[in-house]
Amino acid sequence: MARLKLYTVHLRTWSAAPDREAVLVREGFCWPAFLFSVLWALWHRMWFAAAGLLALTLGLAVLDDLLALDGFAAEAIGLAAAVLVGFEANDWRRDALRRRGYAEAGVVAATDRESAEHQFFARRASPAA
Repeated sequence: MARLKLYTVHLRTWSAAPDREAVLVREGFCWPAFLFSVLWALWHRMWFAAAGLLALTLGLAVLDDLLALDGFAAEAIGLAAAVLVGFEANDWRRDALRRRGYAEAGVVAATDRESAEHQFFARRASPAA
């Protein structure tokens, strides 16, 4: 049996589109942000986050050179930073959407993003909703 995942649904408040340009953001750890932090932020048009992540990466490299850390310590610090980014990335994305005029419209539990979107709009279209 597939595990259910939680998604927050964000709708653009001023959109005339029928789906109001819905964006679903998964709750929990974000593997793409963990593996490709700067590229992930650029993909989601989060320019300041991308700049901050790049500065963090460069800052850690400079810190490594200044303190002459051994390989294990440098890797451990880099891994800790990547894990932190992975855990916080989806919250950063929600904040960026809020600043762009999206409002959180609900939370949906589903096995995948497509099912979550279908479930949200089916529930929204039902007369009992």
